[in-house]
Amino acid sequence: MILTNEKIGSTLVASIAGQVNSANASGLESQLLALVDNGEHQWVLDLGRLEYISSAGLRVVLMLAKRIRENQGQLVLCGMHPHVREVFDISGFLAILTVVDTREQALAETNLKE
Repeated sequence: MILTNEKIGSTLVASIAGQVNSANASGLESQLLALVDNGEHQWVLDLGRLEYISSAGLRVVLMLAKRIRENQGQLVLCGMHPHVREVFDISGFLAILTVVDTREQALAETNLKE
């Protein structure tokens, strides 16, 4: 699993590549929540290079969304491959998270809140 970040305007774009599973979910959660604690509240989570996500990974996304919401921020997910989107759908996460197809749509969505 590889996490990369870039700042576009006031939005942090975090990209996850590879697999998020029980072996690396805790480390990913620590990295993401540290960014929120350091003041990042407008987020795009780009999952375009994510190949697999386990229930532990879903928990990380949920914890991130909760922490961002507690800080009056916004999280938009984008770029999900069909098999990853299916995991989010089956878990019910598509109903509670903002999910769009492309990074451009996600950035436009976060800019609506500024």
